[in-house]
Amino acid sequence: MDIPRNHRLSRLCSRPSFARTSSAVAVIALTFGLVACDKAQEPPTVGQQVDSAIQNTEQAAMDAKINAEQALSNAGNTMDSASTDAGAAITSAANSASDLAEDASITAQVSAELAKDADLSAIKIDVDTQNGAVRLSGPAPSQAAKDRASTLAESVKGVVSVNNELIVKVG
Repeated sequence: MDIPRNHRLSRLCSRPSFARTSSAVAVIALTFGLVACDKAQEPPTVGQQVDSAIQNTEQAAMDAKINAEQALSNAGNTMDSASTDAGAAITSAANSASDLAEDASITAQVSAELAKDADLSAIKIDVDTQNGAVRLSGPAPSQAAKDRASTLAESVKGVVSVNNELIVKVG
């Protein structure tokens, strides 16, 4: 006896085993889809975090420098209409702000250079800059690393002098 094709398919689909198998396949496919969509990104490495922090610091220093230079420019423009004493005070304040921004930029750049060095990056070195004069303080793993810190600091544009107060820690 020849059963029509549509009738055979409906009989097959109405079987409990077919329904269970179809449900299981659908659940597995859905699970794989959800797992693929919910895959968490790997956390950044320590190196990536340091690079990001350095980049953020350098950007903040550059933004401060630009703002100070704009303030200096604005102060220069308003000085024409103000009295000479008031103009001199504004210019002095703007120059001080510009100097502070430049010092912050130098500090960030020196810190970035130290972070690139394998021996110095893992150590907490304080970098202070005043009028282009850089002071390094903290521990150093060796005399060679201490000397390298001075060389790296001196290589940064705008550095006038380096006072290396790093203390060599033996052991």
